[in-house]
Amino acid sequence: MLGAAHTAHAQPAAAPAEKVFRYAYPIAETGFDPAQISDLYSAIALANIFEAPYQYDYLARPVKIRPNLAEAMPEVSSDFRTWTFRLKNGVLFADDAAFGGKPREVTAQDYVYSLKRFFDPVNKSPNYSSFNEEGILGLEALRKKAETGAKFDYDTEVEGLRALDRYTVQIKLKEPRPRFINTLADPTYGGVVAREVIEKYADKTMEHPVGTGPFMLQSWRRSSQMVFVRNPRYREVHYEAEPAPNDQRAQAIYAQMKGKRLPMVDKVIVNVIDEPQPRWLAFLNNEHDFMERLPQNFVTQAIPNNKLAPNLAKRGIQMAQSPLTDITMFYFRMDDPTVGGYTPEKVALRRAIGLALDTAEEVRLPRRGQAIVAQSFIMPNTPSYDPKFHTELGTFDKARSIALLDMFGYVDKDGDGWRDMPDGSPLVLYLDTLGRADYRELDEVMKKNLDSVGVKLVLRLGQWPEQLKASRAGKLQMWGFGVSGSSPNSGGLLEYMYGKSVGQQNHSRFKNDRFDELYQKQLVMPDGPERDAVIKDMNRILAAYMPYKPRVHRIGTDLWQPWMTGYMRHPFAREFWQYIDVDMSKAPHQ
Repeated sequence: MLGAAHTAHAQPAAAPAEKVFRYAYPIAETGFDPAQISDLYSAIALANIFEAPYQYDYLARPVKIRPNLAEAMPEVSSDFRTWTFRLKNGVLFADDAAFGGKPREVTAQDYVYSLKRFFDPVNKSPNYSSFNEEGILGLEALRKKAETGAKFDYDTEVEGLRALDRYTVQIKLKEPRPRFINTLADPTYGGVVAREVIEKYADKTMEHPVGTGPFMLQSWRRSSQMVFVRNPRYREVHYEAEPAPNDQRAQAIYAQMKGKRLPMVDKVIVNVIDEPQPRWLAFLNNEHDFMERLPQNFVTQAIPNNKLAPNLAKRGIQMAQSPLTDITMFYFRMDDPTVGGYTPEKVALRRAIGLALDTAEEVRLPRRGQAIVAQSFIMPNTPSYDPKFHTELGTFDKARSIALLDMFGYVDKDGDGWRDMPDGSPLVLYLDTLGRADYRELDEVMKKNLDSVGVKLVLRLGQWPEQLKASRAGKLQMWGFGVSGSSPNSGGLLEYMYGKSVGQQNHSRFKNDRFDELYQKQLVMPDGPERDAVIKDMNRILAAYMPYKPRVHRIGTDLWQPWMTGYMRHPFAREFWQYIDVDMSKAPHQ
């Protein structure tokens, strides 16, 4: 007897698991419009949404810039004043209602429009002064006209910023700018936006980014969570890099990733967790794949003697340490009646405060060795950085601090135990700060140091985004923050002291003619010993007037789970999401 026939039905193949990369920011973002942001954490998000004509090779050390939206490296005139490049054909923006349901190609006019936005007074760009110093011919005249009440004229062609044809951009500068390529490689400055999008969402551009990059913003709970998803319109890009032959780690990453299509993950979920403990616990509990910059509070548990703790190593957690291109500092507002001013007694007060602060103690205790004392405003990983260069900016000398205060009349006149102003009014310093555990530890050291010389410090707690706005508006007496370098330009940080940047990058409102003269001088100089000497002279002026007190250059310790691969911290670039991969079969939080 023949049995019934059985027909085999093919089962549909299971869809591959969505690759999700999760981690946390320690500080809230402010928004997603290149022309309106200046904070690091917004810039990280932007770098993965928007693209500039050029980018850094992810693995190359020393760092190397290569084409991104551009077809090739730019044609540069011998005097570094004319820069010409051609954009690739067929690059598309992410889909958006502003495009009427049609694919939208990037053109040279988009790049021209994107740069003009930094000069439109309506945008109140914190980076306007940086762009203005680049000296793009004609843009400042457009801004001046708009400042008289007229609408900014985006349609007027200017000499210094032109679309020569559909894809070719030419930029002409007033003076030589040997490092202008760095600007062309920074998506925070050069990220291309579409005019239709900006005009459609005119008052909501900070919450509606539309770029050409590998990711798009899917959802946003302000200061809480951001979800980014793969951009379906992202062009076909495969992993390519030029790691140094002797860089074993970079070579291993390249061998693993070479040729893979980017991005490798489908979704990125970024939570904002400002307190160090819950951020650390989320990583330990496998809720996050990555811990960018281990909080200083957990250094002794996680990396005793700068080695991964055995319990973490047993779990397969990976670790890498590197000196960051950064600096932490606080400023004195130079038009404040207590700490500001340029007269000898005001300068003496600021210098005395600087000398009273034991930054080495800050490194040793709250930072648990994960930093070095900053001696100037030249950041590590830049050509002019010299670890042997010392100034009073990094000096702790309690005896000299007391002597300066006494000499200039800052003594206790009413017997309450605190020093007073020379006129007898109370001497009270107000430092705006955050209430986080790591900030509390840092502030305790600072307050103890100032207590020891009889100077009263009042800590005012608040939220970082609000403090940033108040600082730019000149409403804070003293405020501390960190700055991360986005290029190997040793002089970039000095804009924070440049007179024409008051109200933007220059939070202290410091003005000094000689400093401004040297700032202009170093802009046109090529890298080398002569420029290094000028930059050191500028730092000596800052040491003399002390508008800012540098604190430390941090050491970054990054940790990641065994199912995450491909990560390598870049000294300058912020776009790393596209270069990492997550093995979802090994990720327990999924």
